[in-house]
Amino acid sequence: MVLLTELPPEILQHVLGYVDPPDLAWIPRICKDLYHTVKGNNSLFRVVYLNNFDNPPDKSGINWEQAVKDIVRLQVICNRDRIQDKKNELPFVYDTVQSLLQHAATDTERVRSTTYAASRNADLLSSIFKSETNQSAFLCRSLLYRLARGELHSPADFTLRPRPDHQKSAQLHCLYGVPVLYAAPDSHRTRRSKMSPYACAKVYDLRQYTVNTKWGPFMDDDTDRVDWEKVEAIMLVIGANLRKLGLTKFSVCRNSWETPFAGTWPQSYKPLPTVPAAREQSEPGVEAAAEQSEQSSSSQSQPRLQQQQQPSLQDQDPYGITGTWLRVVCFLDYTDFFTYNFTMPEAQPSPHMPRQPIDVGEATRLILMKIRVTRIEPPGPDDGQALPVCHFEGISRSLDDSYDENANSDLRGMRGSVRLTREGEVRWTTFSVFGGVERWRSESVQVGGVKSAKGVLGNWFDKDFDPRGPAGPTAFWKVSDKVTESGGYRALMADVLPLIHAEMEDGFEGPSEDDEDEEDEEDEADLEVEITGISWFTWPDD
Repeated sequence: MVLLTELPPEILQHVLGYVDPPDLAWIPRICKDLYHTVKGNNSLFRVVYLNNFDNPPDKSGINWEQAVKDIVRLQVICNRDRIQDKKNELPFVYDTVQSLLQHAATDTERVRSTTYAASRNADLLSSIFKSETNQSAFLCRSLLYRLARGELHSPADFTLRPRPDHQKSAQLHCLYGVPVLYAAPDSHRTRRSKMSPYACAKVYDLRQYTVNTKWGPFMDDDTDRVDWEKVEAIMLVIGANLRKLGLTKFSVCRNSWETPFAGTWPQSYKPLPTVPAAREQSEPGVEAAAEQSEQSSSSQSQPRLQQQQQPSLQDQDPYGITGTWLRVVCFLDYTDFFTYNFTMPEAQPSPHMPRQPIDVGEATRLILMKIRVTRIEPPGPDDGQALPVCHFEGISRSLDDSYDENANSDLRGMRGSVRLTREGEVRWTTFSVFGGVERWRSESVQVGGVKSAKGVLGNWFDKDFDPRGPAGPTAFWKVSDKVTESGGYRALMADVLPLIHAEMEDGFEGPSEDDEDEEDEEDEADLEVEITGISWFTWPDD
């Protein structure tokens, strides 16, 4: 009988390539021959990595041995029972999670009824951070969570510049993508431990909107760096409102807000298939116009052939802008907003102290945006130089059964730009135009990087930076590559029909009852009055 160590080296390496990564650390301890077979064998670690994790889009510069060892160490750390035994490992956990997401797959099949690629790296991270002790140790360490847990007592705790561990924890939470709505996930959930009042205190505090921050989720300095604690607060506010209104039980919202690591890596977006029956359901006038357009296009085929030889703006766009996006906007009643920021000057906190938590109820709007690239230009001196600046235009329509002039923009009334910041994050600027005049502006960042399926989180505000507001949180994510600028309820239904169709195929489960404290149930009936976005499921044909 041939011993394992007597096999030819290439066969032995092939066998060892199927060993689970944690077990690979024990093999060199068996005997000297296996020690020399494994030690420094980068090609063996490459095989082990590719057999267990994603095939990275860019393999250049990867130290396969270190990558496997880091993942094994991450699993060991996160398997510890007590929070205090692992929370000091935050810098290492942050770096390893970032590496796994940067090397996540982009060429795999789309996860069913979602808009992102399947990824073994994301599945691994989802299983790790399913543990509530891991959430507490690594995702809930920002200043906002410490404040909610009552861990901050001295004014000096608030006057310091943002700490790296706070920022890293907040960014990990944003990449995780599911808002942790209680201050201590591993302990009892009560109304007092809810995070949304503390997050609202941050996103509706006008002191956060300054020239240095561009009135968006950026640091209050001249570095243009993203302030991930602000992004985290935005995610918490929007996530809490979507869950309260029951919107997360529908896949169009659930996949982005209730699924861990849902497309939070670069190039993860995968378009949903179009619905073949959409044209059959078109209005007669639309169908006749389409036939006339086909006849016209055949007569103009010659010049179009020449145009097709040049790459279109959509093909040159590295950000994947052109398409249909679903947007969420949350806001306070302006009386509540003004009272919170300006009344009773003697009760106002000092500049560096946070405002008191606020829980007065918010309104939520769902808006469908259809945008397309209109111009591409080189980056400016203050932009990241790796990618160009892309400008876009389009329209927006409220997914509401009542007209909302603040949501329904003019034709070609949605405009903006996408660019890289100096640190390489994707920055979105949008303007909403009404009656030919710009009214609202937003500044946002794309979580996960270029062309991530997770989407964009940021702040909306008056386009003239009115120091009296209003302002608040917003988010939008891509739901389709379709961008036909049609109007009417039927057209909007056709745009979101693939999402509804996928929902009916897969079925869905609503949010767990365990996620909300029993004493909150009496508030849900009042919240139903404010729901404005789900009525599009029951629009009449006319």
